[in-house]
This record gives sequence, C-alpha cells and structure tokens, in this order.
Amino acid sequence: MKSDQLITHVLNELGMHRQLLLAFSGGLDSTVLLHLLVQLRHQHPELQLRAIYIHHGLHASSDAWANSCQKQCVAWQVPLTIQYVQVDLRCGGIEAAARTARYTVFAKTLKAREVLVTAQHLDDQSETFLLALKRGSGPAGLSSMSMYSSVNNYVLLRPLLSCARIQLEAYAQQHNLFWINDDSNQDTRFDRNFLRRNVLPLLKQRWPHFASAVARSAHLCAVQEQLLEELSAEKLDALLAPDNSLEVKSLFRYSEACRFLLLRHWISRYNVTLPSYLQLQRLWDEVILSRADATPRLQLGSYQIRRFRGRLYLLSLMASLHNIRLNWSRIAPLILPDGLGILISDTGDICLRPPKPEEKVSIRFCARGYVRIVGRTYARPMKKLWQELSIPPWLRKRTPLIYYNDQLIAALNIFICEEGRVLRKEQLWRLHWDKNL
Repeated sequence: MKSDQLITHVLNELGMHRQLLLAFSGGLDSTVLLHLLVQLRHQHPELQLRAIYIHHGLHASSDAWANSCQKQCVAWQVPLTIQYVQVDLRCGGIEAAARTARYTVFAKTLKAREVLVTAQHLDDQSETFLLALKRGSGPAGLSSMSMYSSVNNYVLLRPLLSCARIQLEAYAQQHNLFWINDDSNQDTRFDRNFLRRNVLPLLKQRWPHFASAVARSAHLCAVQEQLLEELSAEKLDALLAPDNSLEVKSLFRYSEACRFLLLRHWISRYNVTLPSYLQLQRLWDEVILSRADATPRLQLGSYQIRRFRGRLYLLSLMASLHNIRLNWSRIAPLILPDGLGILISDTGDICLRPPKPEEKVSIRFCARGYVRIVGRTYARPMKKLWQELSIPPWLRKRTPLIYYNDQLIAALNIFICEEGRVLRKEQLWRLHWDKNL
C-alpha cells in the first residue's frame, strides 16, 4: 500500500469522527499513525488531534521516552498529555495490569465527542488471536480486536488493524520517521513477545497470508458472538436486577452451554476481560455451587465476582480501608479514599445531631460491638445488624462511618445510631455523600 493510499485508508476508517485522542507510545506503530493523522489534518482542517502518553514507570528509560514523545508532538504541533500511572500487579500480571491502567486513564482523559485512536495492526491481531487460543477462549475471545468498538462509554478506533507491520515500516522509512525501540519487546518471557519473535515468523514463512487468514477467522468469531448475544439478550435481561446483579437460581433451568453463554454475556456488559472456559467452570463450582451460607468470591484479573443472597455481583478490586481514620473539621469537603466520593457538610438529606464542642468528628470504615439504631429499642451486634439490613459484605467495609470521638454515630445512607439522633429540629447537622467524585 503506497503512502497516499495509506492516508486514504485511515481517513475512510475514521468515518465521520473528527475529534481524536491518539494513544501515543513513541514506538513505530503509533508514530506512523500520528504522522498519518497530521497529514490528514493538513487536508482536513476541521480534524482536531491531540495525543496522550502513559508513563507506567516500569522502565529505566520511561522519562526519556516521555521527553521524546513530547519533542515529536511539539515538532508536529500536536498537543500532548503525559499521564503517570501506578500499575496494580493484582490485575493479572504486568502486561494485563499495565493495559488496565492505560485504559482507565484513557476513559478519564477523553473529552466529550472525542474518540480514542490506537495503532494496533494486522500482526497484533494475530498475536491477540493466538493468545486467546492459548487461554482456551471461545468465540468472544477469538474475535480478538475490532476496527471499531465501544468501550466504557467511549468509541475506540483502530484504523491500522488491516495493515501489516511491514507496511508501516516501509511508510516510516519513506518519511524518515524516528521512533522509540523498547528493548523490553525483545524479552520472550512475555507471551506476546514470544509469539512475535519465535512463532509468527515461522507461521508466516510457511503460510505468507497467515495474518490475513487469522483476521478473517477473528471476524467470523465476532459475527457469531454478536448473533449469540442477540439470541440470549432476552433470557439474560430476565435474570438481571436494576443494579445488574444476576439471579443464580434461574441459571439451573438451562443447559451448561446456555448457562456459560449467559454468564459470559453478563460479564461482557462490564467491558472487562472475558473469562476462559476453565474460569467459567471455576465460577460455577467455587461461587455458584458453594454452600448457601457462604460468601464466595472469584478474582478474574482486574475484577472479582461475588455471590450474596442468591445473586452474583461483578466488582472491581478494592483497597482495604480497615485501618483508615479521617479527621474532619467539617469546614471543607472531605475526599474519601479509593474513589468512594466526597462528603459535604451543611447540605444534604443526612441529618444528625451536631457534635458537641469537645467531640471530634472522624470517618472510619470499621465498627465492632453492639449498636442501637434509631427506631429500635435494643442493641444488636454490628455483624448481625449488617446482615439484618441486607448489606453485602464488601459494602460493610466501604461505607463511611461517622464517629464523634470513639462513639459510632451513623453509617451513611444506611442507619443512624441512637447517639446521633436529632433531639430538636432547630438543631441538626446536615451532610451529603456524593459518590460521583
């Protein structure tokens, strides 16, 4: 494909989208795509382009790479945002954890009407397909990447997905482009690098059109998966509550194949990595079939699935807040940890008696002992109280608890203790818990 043909190809893949955020690493692929988009901007002045570099901090050269990307974007007059992230290794290994960190930042950085553009190409598609095959994935996993997809309420475009890496190399050489060579890409301990260096060259040597054949198979798997999802949508909707939790009991009326299909499509609605067949079997055996009084969980990469009172819940991984204590003067809003939102004083529907001058207000996430709440004539152990109020175990450790000194006053939006009851209407303290920080 010639240079002008490649530019036209990218324009066609962009469709009507003209506000673009490019995921820019400084490597060959994203450098070529950035150059192509800059050429398109000359031809189509209405195209708005900016780039983002994710600084994972995993390599000694990370700072140098960020500086190199900055210089390139300045030279081509493309605004660049550099975002620093911390990679959570609980999210299924370093490669998966880094990817999770990147896409979390992408979702937060995108502006209204802006689409994310990434530089995956035909050879990347082959690697993704083979990795899914290695995991024992079904049609959903084998469908690999699509040219156009919707992720976490934003649009993701991969305009180079049908282009081979050799075409990108030729374009880069023709235009004398400079790009970063990440030496970690040579480390065959990583599965993707092993495929790229040791497996795919042999396959393409024997079958030169192997990558194109894989792309066709991936497309057919995607079509089949879409059909299955459409056929199962009505069954799945009947099992869901407004909070998207899934009823367990009704799954038993279906065959194993249908049960696993429904579970997989339920998980896919959360835009997370889909489980393999073996992981689905573990979900069935270890979570769904565990004893009735258990509170089982299964971690799958960056998320977990838990059962509570006959329903399944898909949750992100949560930091422990057990020992956290936040003193609050009530003068300024208080930001809560781990994305739980913000507390605002003197407004809202939560009404407590105001603290006395000698009482210090604090927020905690752990309570023990007996508690008497407003409306009851007796105290109950905290553990029993959570159960009686049908609060799932994970929310019991993430609900802000108001303390005056060491006296529990309220669990926000759940209950108020007798010690926090408003005695006179003209004397109360209002507060608001905004969960959408």
